[in-house]
Amino acid sequence: MHSFHRSAVAAVAATALVALSACGGESADEGSGGGDASGPVVRLATGVDASYAPVYLAAEEGLFAEHGVNVEYVTTEGGPAAGQMVVAGAAEVATLSDATTTSLMATAEDLRAFAVFEQSDEYIKVVLRDGIESPADIRTMSNVPGLMRLATFRYLESEGVDPADVEFTDVAPPDIPTLLQRGDLDATVIFEPWATRAAEAGGEVVADIGDFDVSYSQWLLADADWLSENEEAAAGIAAAIAEANEMIETDPEAAAAVMESAVQVPADLAAEILPQIDFEVRDLTSEDVEAARETAQFFLDQGNIPSMPDLDEQLLVGWYGEHTD
Repeated sequence: MHSFHRSAVAAVAATALVALSACGGESADEGSGGGDASGPVVRLATGVDASYAPVYLAAEEGLFAEHGVNVEYVTTEGGPAAGQMVVAGAAEVATLSDATTTSLMATAEDLRAFAVFEQSDEYIKVVLRDGIESPADIRTMSNVPGLMRLATFRYLESEGVDPADVEFTDVAPPDIPTLLQRGDLDATVIFEPWATRAAEAGGEVVADIGDFDVSYSQWLLADADWLSENEEAAAGIAAAIAEANEMIETDPEAAAAVMESAVQVPADLAAEILPQIDFEVRDLTSEDVEAARETAQFFLDQGNIPSMPDLDEQLLVGWYGEHTD
């Protein structure tokens, strides 16, 4: 039986507030879509780290409006929060990782993924705190729901460490550097910029998730009813993000500057991180469905979800190609 505790999180609440202000905040916030497109506002829920750069760049450059969509982005905390906003009706579209989406779909039957907009096997990293010489020395690790949990277990298993022998702490990503520095955590598997900040606080990045055959992709999500009634708007959002992706690939420094102004991720750090991500909008494929099924089985075996989601229904293979020119 795995052990989880939350006491360390409460102990660093003040530190978390400082960290949140440094990364642009993790409470909900709204931003302009960057244009004057007619029609109803489409609320796009998204995160605040560099992997969401195309959303902020599309807003800054007015690309949503150019593609005929009146978008307001709403920033959220990590984990499943963006997808939960769609489920709750607080947003129409969300950006969320494949693994986290898959777990959310087990209880959100009307959630649909209609496109992939990026993928990477480098952006998420393993950090060991000072004094931990090898994975065999790990006794405590962070537990961040969804993709991070899956990657954490895959890392331990790849190193021959039984996850049952590790104590996991439920923790928000901004708390991790302080917890590592204090010795409350021995290691973490976490996305940027928190991996870099954890290393700066007294640790060492020892692996990318690709080193143990894990990767992730980010998906665009919507409620099934909304999507069926607003296919043109959804396609416009995907097209705007595709255009922003092309801009990031050709000029990551400019995209990094937008990240600093939009959500206070330092431009130099964002410029270092962005090339670690393959920014490309593409269709969901049958391979994505099979990978998601394996992920869902992991969460089911862990007791994190009550049943297997209907991924053949919820992952819209080929939707993007069918709805764009």
